[in-house]
Amino acid sequence: YPSEFLIQKITEDNQIPVHLHVSVSLQYVAGLKGRALVEFFHSNIAEVENEELRHLMWSSVLFYKTPSVEVMACVLLSTKAIYFLLDDSFIHADEHQSDFWNKENSDCENSSFHLSCCFVLKLNDLLSVNVGLFDQYFRITGHSADHIVTCLTRDSYNTHTFIQQLMAVLSLLARTPSPEPVDKDFYSEFGSKNTGKMENYELIHSSRVKFIYPNEEEIGDLAFLVAEKMDGLTNLPSLNILLYVLAFQVNHFEGSAQNTSSLQPKTLILTSSDLFLFDEDYISYPLPEFAKEPPKRDKYQLADGRRIRDLDRVLMGYQTYPQALTFVFDDVQDQDLMQNLTLDHFGE
Repeated sequence: YPSEFLIQKITEDNQIPVHLHVSVSLQYVAGLKGRALVEFFHSNIAEVENEELRHLMWSSVLFYKTPSVEVMACVLLSTKAIYFLLDDSFIHADEHQSDFWNKENSDCENSSFHLSCCFVLKLNDLLSVNVGLFDQYFRITGHSADHIVTCLTRDSYNTHTFIQQLMAVLSLLARTPSPEPVDKDFYSEFGSKNTGKMENYELIHSSRVKFIYPNEEEIGDLAFLVAEKMDGLTNLPSLNILLYVLAFQVNHFEGSAQNTSSLQPKTLILTSSDLFLFDEDYISYPLPEFAKEPPKRDKYQLADGRRIRDLDRVLMGYQTYPQALTFVFDDVQDQDLMQNLTLDHFGE
């Protein structure tokens, strides 16, 4: 019997982000309120009779085996497992992953039923949680490649709330405590004595699940990478990353019937001199322990980069969150206009 406060909180959280489209089955879930939502969970999703629904969140998710397919999901956290109610379009998105999903019941286009896949990750199978830069996303890792999921919340508040709820639920699990290390000094906890390199900050929960947070070196590595992409135009010490945010690039298609737009996931990085859009791999890094070889693509791939000094104006939409921004740049391809003028007029 969940408390009234919990029912009210879950009802408030049960809202699909307005900029993302979902299937009819997930729209039905989003329409449920109050006790109807809790009853739906117990009659359709929950695997054990005595488990409690503790938290609900809508988020884009990525799976380790299908890293290029981002799909909308309703994420439900109970006292036994994390459930991902998936958009049914995901089943048909990647034909190469036929072994990943059971497709027996997926041919239901002409039926009055609307089915959803539900991916289940038992809390007992959970090994670690990697929190992304500035809490924009987090990756949940289990025992195999099938059990690695990244939630792209694109919102530090949603990430923080989910992590807090997950820690609270994990505290209820009865697990044998891990043995205490012999020498608990700073270096043995946070770094390797052999290399002298600081590792990412790790918090080992009482349930033995690791919560891994990025350290300052990750920002330094990112700044170095950005400087490389700038072809050495800026000296590295003065390069500061001012903003890192997961966003969408809007590609507008002018069709005959109606104008449509598609949202391409991008990582936006703002420095003191440039604005960059990167294609980032949110699921493969850091490498899981069972990985035999590095991923096929780099963590960051430059999609576009413009100088702030070429920025002409920024157009802002008047709609509520998420805010649409249009950056209009001057159409100057060369690096320095004045230098070119000088050469043309005063020198051979």
